[in-house]
Amino acid sequence: MSDATPTPTATPERPQLPAQSPPVDPAETAAASEAATTSNRLSWWRGDSGEGARRNLGLIGVLVVLVIIGAVTRWDLYSNPDWVWGNTLTILKLASVVGVVTVGMTFVIIGGGIDLSVGAIVALSAVWATTVATQSYGAGGMIFTALVVGLAVGVVNGILISYGRLVPFIATLAMLVAARGLAAEISNKQTQLSNNTFINNIASEKVLGIPLLVYILAAVVAAGWVLLNRTTFGRRTVAVGGNPEAARLAGINVRRHTLLLYALSGLCCGIAAIMLTAQANSAQAATANLYELDAIAAAIIGGTLLSGGRGTIIGSLLGVIIFSTITNLFAINGLSSEAQNMVKGGIIVAAVLVQQVQFRSITQFLGRNRLTSS
Repeated sequence: MSDATPTPTATPERPQLPAQSPPVDPAETAAASEAATTSNRLSWWRGDSGEGARRNLGLIGVLVVLVIIGAVTRWDLYSNPDWVWGNTLTILKLASVVGVVTVGMTFVIIGGGIDLSVGAIVALSAVWATTVATQSYGAGGMIFTALVVGLAVGVVNGILISYGRLVPFIATLAMLVAARGLAAEISNKQTQLSNNTFINNIASEKVLGIPLLVYILAAVVAAGWVLLNRTTFGRRTVAVGGNPEAARLAGINVRRHTLLLYALSGLCCGIAAIMLTAQANSAQAATANLYELDAIAAAIIGGTLLSGGRGTIIGSLLGVIIFSTITNLFAINGLSSEAQNMVKGGIIVAAVLVQQVQFRSITQFLGRNRLTSS
């Protein structure tokens, strides 16, 4: 006879009951859920997804510092709310032309290229649009000419780089010289006045108290953001800039896409040419001097990788506003342009360093506090 105890079996009269789990404490469940949510938020902030937010926060911090410096040095001006509002609009108006150029430059750099000819394209577009023959067609003819000239020069850049296999630096540097020379030839090295009232009023016109140039900048930035973040064109731009060979193997026509990027940059230069002509009521071959450096620097401190594959339109816009704020700060304090250029260089380095800060200690501290309180 076996001494083993028989295992109870389920019968119709006495069914086998499932094992009961221990009672769950609702407080512990809520704490665990909140801890998981906190962990997800922190991982987003620390990861690649939160990199743009961290970078833009750093740029906003730089802007705040510049405003504080302005308030400390010229409190007599900053203590007047009306002056502060008017000065803010002045800064945005100052940033509008370079900002439009920077949007196009951002696309080119994300796509793995560079465009040193943007300032010359703006000058050529503006000079061509203000010739006597072009002005005879009215405002529509001037705007159409500026856009077509900018687009055409951008297409030439794209063809030389995509199909001519020229290095972007060399191709656009050659275009810089050629476009400036053509602009000087067309204008006979003279300043051409704009006699069109509609064009000239673009710079002075205000809608709801805000200059029309600021609305144009906002429209171009919004269109650029949608194009980069919500369309196939934007995803292909990042892919081409990140790894051209992988993009080609994925079925992307890298040559055609590169051409389109430079065409987009030229189109932005055409828009900027009309805005600059409206501001000065004139155009000349030397206009928009060094705009290429301002646009490249603004895009870089805004987080666009010079090697391509990453960048944001909002970051580039913040970079432009930082430069305009510096220029305004030096103007109201009566400082020289030489000192301004030196400080600009320092600001570029400082802004890049700020972008690298990961705020890990702050986020970890907040995370521990939330977990403890839970």
